[in-house]
Amino acid sequence: MQFQTLKTQEDRGVLHVVLARPAVRNAFNAQTISELTKVFTDIDDTVRAVVLSGEGPSFCSGADLTYMQSMAGFSREENKTDADLLFSMFEAVRSCVVPVIVHLHGHAMGGAVGITACADVALAEVGTQFRFSEVRLGILPAVISPFVLQKTNPLWTRRWMTTGELFDADDALKAGLVHFVGSADAVRKEKEKVLAAILEAAPGAVRATKALLKSVGFLDPLQVRGQVTDAIADRRTGTEGQEGLKAFIEKREPAWRK
Repeated sequence: MQFQTLKTQEDRGVLHVVLARPAVRNAFNAQTISELTKVFTDIDDTVRAVVLSGEGPSFCSGADLTYMQSMAGFSREENKTDADLLFSMFEAVRSCVVPVIVHLHGHAMGGAVGITACADVALAEVGTQFRFSEVRLGILPAVISPFVLQKTNPLWTRRWMTTGELFDADDALKAGLVHFVGSADAVRKEKEKVLAAILEAAPGAVRATKALLKSVGFLDPLQVRGQVTDAIADRRTGTEGQEGLKAFIEKREPAWRK
């Protein structure tokens, strides 16, 4: 299948998915969200693992400017619908029937941190920068919060979500967001090591284990779906959310920073 914002290729049981909008550092837009949801939902029986990476200088810089411009004018109901589609994308990655490996480099901002948390294995190149950027825009990391908190040490994520600070790959490793940090070559070797292990395992057992992990031992983000999508819809249409989005679009400081 052909996609507008992704490149896909299956090779010996591994589906390689590449975010392919390097001119905008692979920022999300509605099309990307739709395509990622589809590719992670429609995994056929020949696929044993998925590797997600980004083309160009960054894995993903967060939300696309044009996408944010459209959100600034959304009604509350439109924001609720948009947030629900975003939730579906994260849930598609988390619930993918085979292991998902994410290869991070450059930047992983906003929703890209959510995707990182939803992956089964997250590998980051030295120098990768992360940020929960939502509070800097007057909104909040509502939709990604259940996915991130399920995986990471809240000691760190509470700080980063409430401050919007940049943090690096070593900090992400310390918090449990990623599993490995190294040079580009080291990450490639680690990725091959992980894939080799998966391909040595019984395909049915791996899929069954993923299904088991989804239902046993974790809080299910679907239980709080309404709560988190309501929260972001309220914020996007509120005073701070509108000011933050407009300031971002107009390339100026928001009112609370003046």
